[in-house]
Amino acid sequence: MNEEFAFAKLRAKLFDCELPSPLVLASGPRSFNAASLLEAYKAGAGAVVTKTIRSTLPDNPTPHLIKPSSKGSQNTLFNAEEWSDISWEQWVYQEIPLLEDHPGALIVSVGHTAQDIEKFVEPLVACKTVDMIECVSYSGDSIIPLITAIRSKTDLPILAKLSFNWGSELFSIAGEALNAGCDGFTAIDSIGPALYIDIETGSPMLASEGGKGWISGAAIKPLALSVVAELKKRFNKPVVGTGGVFSAEDIIEMTMAGADAVGVCSAPILYGNEWFSKTLHKLDRWLVEFEYTSLEEIIGYALPKLYTNQISNGLEFNFDPLLCTLCRRCVEVCPYNAREISGIMPRERNIQMSLIEEICRSCGLCSSVCKPKSLTSKIIQ
Repeated sequence: MNEEFAFAKLRAKLFDCELPSPLVLASGPRSFNAASLLEAYKAGAGAVVTKTIRSTLPDNPTPHLIKPSSKGSQNTLFNAEEWSDISWEQWVYQEIPLLEDHPGALIVSVGHTAQDIEKFVEPLVACKTVDMIECVSYSGDSIIPLITAIRSKTDLPILAKLSFNWGSELFSIAGEALNAGCDGFTAIDSIGPALYIDIETGSPMLASEGGKGWISGAAIKPLALSVVAELKKRFNKPVVGTGGVFSAEDIIEMTMAGADAVGVCSAPILYGNEWFSKTLHKLDRWLVEFEYTSLEEIIGYALPKLYTNQISNGLEFNFDPLLCTLCRRCVEVCPYNAREISGIMPRERNIQMSLIEEICRSCGLCSSVCKPKSLTSKIIQ
């Protein structure tokens, strides 16, 4: 890792592997070969995951990766991309050996069934350069025999990559994966199937069958957080929290939910590998500001608060007119017309906020949309 980014506070640990940063480049377009993985290491990734290796090559449609332009789709990607378009022979005998002196951890992604890996599992796990294996599957049924097949060949740590698409079976599959020999989890994979349509042509935006694809990016972060927190609570095993991370605040949130390391895919795709260093600098400053000695201190910090029943008697609001910009968003979003604001110009400091308490439901939306934080709220216990 570039010395510039070797912040002591940001070091992380995944199994017995020391990582120079908590960020893991997730399997995807920016991990397509050894050169791209080395670029991520140099930019600040503490670990990298190869594109998923299979015994056959994919037939990707064109186009297969887009950024939707519709309003509300900022920092969202839509893809119909399949696994690695490099053969397993090239990965095992050419690409992986080029990573011999890598910093942090090298995680090799394999899938999607036990039959897929039969040809290359033994030479792959024999590579001294590989630190961990990540198992990826399109179904919960096939990931268990995949993990079993790999565990029979190696003692390397195994991560099971879990999909939100598995619904109510996700956590039972996670338990079965542990019984089959995995040591921890990557959560979550992209979600779908989904559809975007070009309204100028009426055609789907991807060239895949039915125009269907998978969503990654900011839209899936709340789902990933929920899964990470539940995994940590139920199993207390290492988790690489992955999905929708775009900022230092997102990394903190994912860590507080229980992630031991934080996977990123869409952010470096959309903003380049420079994103790693910029975000790590911001993360380091946040830890200093809040007087934490390391990121490790806040792993799972939110969990005790998530699983405590809170008896609420409503919200107590506080309004600071000195911060108000008279944007009126708090008034506009109130579904019950319970809030009003009056004033001429912010600089006059004569702004007044009123609330009709008998029709307010204490939903909290008004304070959550206030960007300058002039309107805040707290739970009345």
